[in-house]
Amino acid sequence: MSVEQKLRSYILDNFLFTDDQAALNSADSFLAKGIIDSTGIMEVIYFLQEEFGIEVADEEMVPANLDSVNNIVAFVERKLKAK
Repeated sequence: MSVEQKLRSYILDNFLFTDDQAALNSADSFLAKGIIDSTGIMEVIYFLQEEFGIEVADEEMVPANLDSVNNIVAFVERKLKAK
C-alpha cells in the first residue's frame, strides 16, 4: 500500500467512519471541512510516527504539512527520503 492509500484508509475508518473513498477528497482541508479537529490531528501524527517510523517535530505541526491528504503525503514522503 502506498502512503496515500494507508493514510486515506486511516482517515476514512477513524474520522469519517466509512470505507467510501468518495467521501474524502485528497485536497480537502481537514480543519476547514470539519473532518479532523486539533485533537484528531494529534492522533494522525501518532499514526504517522508508528506506521511510517518518522518523527514529527513541534515546528512541523503546521497546516502546510498536516491539513489534507495531499499535504500529509508530501510531508511523509519528504521525511522518508531524508531518513
